[in-house]
Amino acid sequence: QVQLVESGGGLVQPGGSLRLSCAASGSIFNLYTMEWYREAPGKQRELVARITSGGRIIYVDSVKGRFIISRDNAKNTAYLQMNSLKPEDTAVYYCHALTPTVDDYWGQGTQVTVSS
Repeated sequence: QVQLVESGGGLVQPGGSLRLSCAASGSIFNLYTMEWYREAPGKQRELVARITSGGRIIYVDSVKGRFIISRDNAKNTAYLQMNSLKPEDTAVYYCHALTPTVDDYWGQGTQVTVSS
């Protein structure tokens, strides 16, 4: 069983920045694929960014050039640095882990609100 604990959400003005963190349990974090999803009111949950165990990264087009996903295997933590935030980035952000045995786990979610 893998537990994921997110932190770092909050209220920020347009153009501002936030960094989300996702702390994971388990001894083989370095083998997990880590992802960030978001779910806005009335919309489906969407993949925002992914980083594999080998460091391959993808982003949804709407955040390219603004968001950066990273991981620190020594700390069992994944991050999502969000810059130049827009009101349309407002959503609950979820951390998702995919293990080598293709089990998957979700965090509890953290609210990000971009508003003036």
